[in-house]
Amino acid sequence: MSSSSIFDPVTHLRLATWSLAIACSAISAMAVASPAKHGHHTAHRSVHSDQAAPSAKPQKSKSKGGTKAVSASASRPVAAGAYGSNETAMAWADDLAQRQGLDRQWVRNAIGQAQKIPAITQYIMPPATPAAKNWRAYRSRFIEPIRIQAGLRFWQTHAATLARAEHTFGVPAEIIVGIIGVETLYGQNTGNFRVIDALATLAFDFPMQHPRAAERQPYFANELGQYLMLAQRNGWNPLRMKGSYAGAMGWPQFMPGSWAQFAVDFDGDGRIDLYNSPSDVIGSVANYFKAFNWQPGMPTHYPVQFDAARLNMEALMAPDILPTFNVSSFTAKGAVLEGAGLQHAGPLALIELQNGGETPSYVAGTENFYAVTRYNWSSYYALAVIELGQEIKAARQR
Repeated sequence: MSSSSIFDPVTHLRLATWSLAIACSAISAMAVASPAKHGHHTAHRSVHSDQAAPSAKPQKSKSKGGTKAVSASASRPVAAGAYGSNETAMAWADDLAQRQGLDRQWVRNAIGQAQKIPAITQYIMPPATPAAKNWRAYRSRFIEPIRIQAGLRFWQTHAATLARAEHTFGVPAEIIVGIIGVETLYGQNTGNFRVIDALATLAFDFPMQHPRAAERQPYFANELGQYLMLAQRNGWNPLRMKGSYAGAMGWPQFMPGSWAQFAVDFDGDGRIDLYNSPSDVIGSVANYFKAFNWQPGMPTHYPVQFDAARLNMEALMAPDILPTFNVSSFTAKGAVLEGAGLQHAGPLALIELQNGGETPSYVAGTENFYAVTRYNWSSYYALAVIELGQEIKAARQR
């Protein structure tokens, strides 16, 4: 069940925050934070942004965190002029400087050198003819040998930090590893757009034909402001940071607002670095989930079947992915649980994952499944993260 489509929108955050390389392959399959997420993210929309599978990711997810990043090896995006001659952009720069107490000339210089990237206005648009949702095809893009082996190496290298994060925040190592693997393949695809170009393009030239333009344009304008404040606080050159086409940054593809709110200095060096410090990345992802009410020890989902004689699918699907039913009301509507699922104490949601023209897949999602969707508002994304983490954990135990 889920009206959260594979392309469903940002919180992360994340954007959840994906890479053009990932986005292109993923888009064909599924079509992807700041918090609310990450997505986000509209609080959050992607750890991640506006195209899902990317950030906490703005994917097309609703979230952190995250947007999918563009391949670091891609050629530099083509620009269509700087914003220094754009009166609206420069007036916005003056207003931001006044409201936030930033140096006016510094802000004007940064915005004035930001470039409009026309391709971004195309990437952010929903597909004209969306591909049929297909969980099996989507899953195959992420639960595959290269990503599993990379995740295994990452876990082995950072086992102590992952264990410390799990102890500190209550978030299992496999969830953290799954997020970083889906988002950027453990830092291999963090994006090739200058963050200031991406955010300025979407703040000042967001396509008005987008069905959610009235909501999304102010979101990106806010993220642009958050980015400049981050740059000022951290001593970054705002013209040098790279990220996804929606402005998601680093290994976990945090949007600037998610970075400011959820990122942590987990290696204790006095600064937060989501590009070069795996420890900070691990701690920040875990902190993000804690902020979105991850429940330690709770499963993310249970198997579910149906009793045709009692099945009320319309009622089960109505709340979408929001856990709403207790076990009694869930089973009264024809859902069939077994074992641990029958003992679950919290609310459940029926999660539907379409398989093209074949029979959909279903699981009973818990509050922790819902927490994963706060990184990227897509049930397909959430289950891919969960299953990638499980596969890597199993490989590590072999």
